[in-house]
Amino acid sequence: MNLSKIKEIVNQPIDIAGLVVFRITFGLILSWEIFRYFNHNWIKRYWIDPTFYFTYEGFSWVTPLTGDGMYYLFYFLGILAFFIAIGFLYRISTILFFLGFTYTFLLDKTNYLNHFYLIILLSFIMIFLPANRAFSIDAKIFPKIKRDWVPGWTLWWLRLQLGIVFFFGGVAKINSDWLQGEPMRKWLASRTDFPIIGQWFTEEWMVYLFTYSGLFIDLLIFPLLIFRKTRTLAIITLILFHLINAQLFSIGIFPWFMIGASTLFFPPNKLRFWKKLNVKKPNPFATSKCVLWGLGIYLLIQITIPLRHFLFKGNVSWTEEGHRFSWHMKLRSKSSTIKFYIVNSETKSTTKVTLSNYLTKRQRKKIKAKPDMIVQFAHFLAAEIIQEDQKNNVKITVNAQCGLNGRPKTYLIDTQIDLSKIKYPFYKKANWILPLDIPLK
Repeated sequence: MNLSKIKEIVNQPIDIAGLVVFRITFGLILSWEIFRYFNHNWIKRYWIDPTFYFTYEGFSWVTPLTGDGMYYLFYFLGILAFFIAIGFLYRISTILFFLGFTYTFLLDKTNYLNHFYLIILLSFIMIFLPANRAFSIDAKIFPKIKRDWVPGWTLWWLRLQLGIVFFFGGVAKINSDWLQGEPMRKWLASRTDFPIIGQWFTEEWMVYLFTYSGLFIDLLIFPLLIFRKTRTLAIITLILFHLINAQLFSIGIFPWFMIGASTLFFPPNKLRFWKKLNVKKPNPFATSKCVLWGLGIYLLIQITIPLRHFLFKGNVSWTEEGHRFSWHMKLRSKSSTIKFYIVNSETKSTTKVTLSNYLTKRQRKKIKAKPDMIVQFAHFLAAEIIQEDQKNNVKITVNAQCGLNGRPKTYLIDTQIDLSKIKYPFYKKANWILPLDIPLK
């Protein structure tokens, strides 16, 4: 595709209905998600009960609100999501929702989910989109902002972001374990109660059907969605894919959100459910160079980050290096155990750490196979000991054993290294993470 064709797509006037439907879908599904946090008591479990938080690097200053503050924040996020859906104070609502949701995301790595990261990205994009200029409260209050046509880049920005999620989700699946049917084989074997087709879930042909269908759908669905001749088949495939995922896995709102987001690939004029548009299409827009540069930089970042795991040697599903923000979805199943020890360098005495004194059940589960979280907690332990007992002659070691995708458990981290004295290297191989030498059965 040459530059002139890109400029034509970017500046082409398109019906605003595509943005309006996405705005409504985004707002309503996020309103539902906020309700789920109250309904399942997740706010207390994730952000009030813990006494220690696995903060992101550079964001240790981000801490939970005290008292009932986190409950008030989620009430506020729910109101903002609804305001986005109805298009009321849209620009302010999207900015505040983006900031509030990002804040909750940064509080604890334990709660990382790919679709939470996607929500942050999409809410950021929506700040810059004129999605409130039709079928909105804002357009009723301020008639001068009404628009029937918007430049093509507004819709394509959202489409490309979803395309990146799909494509790099497929790239991540091109690894030896996935191509041999793991961990899909294990997951299907545990769900033979699945309606109609569950009876064949232990058959090898079904394992490979699911495995390679997931791979090829991720890699090919975006081009199939954008071409008119294949769009209908692609949308049907996408809906079936996410409906099966919703039934097979516990992945929250993600399948429903992606089904709703598939409307972005419909012809926008087909989505206009209010007053039909009979006005002649206007001349192409003149998009400024600043907008084009901004879009280019954003997309370059989104393409680069998912590729960073190629900087690390070895099996990144084992080491977790480059895992977050890279659309590595449903790639591994791990069976893990972990024990921390405090070793006195002078007396050589060893004390086992009772993790339940420091971490919640959810945090204890998540830390077992996450080397960066293990190091972070070791630093916390060392600081606690120095503060409480005034002892500087201690080191923190760990016995972390992990089995990846059905392999027998083996050591994940060097048991002799003092984890309180090392830093996690984010852009080079951590030599204290032991390699995985056990082949898949």
